[in-house]
Amino acid sequence: MTGKIYSCEFFPPKSAQGDENLALTWEKLRVKNPAFFSVTYGAGGSTREKTFATVKRIKEAGLEVAPHLSFGGDNKEVVTDLLQRYREMGIKRLVALRGDLPSGMGGSHLVYANELVDFIREKTGDYFQIEVAAYPEIHPQAQNYDKDIYYLKKKFDAGANSAITQYFYNADAYFYFIERCQSIGINNAIVPGIMPITNYSNLARFSDACGAEIPRWIRKRLEAYADDSASILSFGLDVVTDLCEKLLQGGAPGLHFYTMNKAEQVLALWDNLQLDQSGQT
Repeated sequence: MTGKIYSCEFFPPKSAQGDENLALTWEKLRVKNPAFFSVTYGAGGSTREKTFATVKRIKEAGLEVAPHLSFGGDNKEVVTDLLQRYREMGIKRLVALRGDLPSGMGGSHLVYANELVDFIREKTGDYFQIEVAAYPEIHPQAQNYDKDIYYLKKKFDAGANSAITQYFYNADAYFYFIERCQSIGINNAIVPGIMPITNYSNLARFSDACGAEIPRWIRKRLEAYADDSASILSFGLDVVTDLCEKLLQGGAPGLHFYTMNKAEQVLALWDNLQLDQSGQT
């Protein structure tokens, strides 16, 4: 399996201690030489400056970084300014997302990701490698499965290069999704998003909110462990390692790890999968 891309995702910390902890995290992960670290962008641009500051620190540490970007509550001028600032910083990759428009906001804000991709291409040409989001288990607000894939194709038609998926724990869901995408002419790389299992209650709450399914057998096992964090970590590592192995063996173009700003479980997965220092097996 050569030529696969392995990457990690962070969110901008809310405190000075969080900033310090995140720096320790990326220093632990950098030894694995991931292709890039992405940094999320809060709903409506709520973390805009924190995202920018985090991206800047990671870049200054000598690492490749991909800022998330969305319109949400931002107007075209704000986004244009961000694109220019990122270019001046030497950023070459972006993750373009729909973003949520804050409640009560109207006006001419662009919301959909394909419009954002089109806008980035209009302003910067082919300068950026653009990632977009994909949903093997369907976006929670999608009308239906086929419509969701149709809108993914619109993102690629607008100029996106590749996609990163919402996390999931069912490899068959990913492979079926890829088949359906290919059936309508999508042949771009769609990288599975991988969420380590470290805390069941948090994972269940987040999964219910974002539409990611935790298979019943996994839920029941995690519920049975209750507050036994060591067993949750061990079981979670086994489950996610097996998932990643199936994905890579089945032809997935890489893995994108949702780190939750912690390194240990990602490092354990990396070692279990026997990925070498260049991020390739």
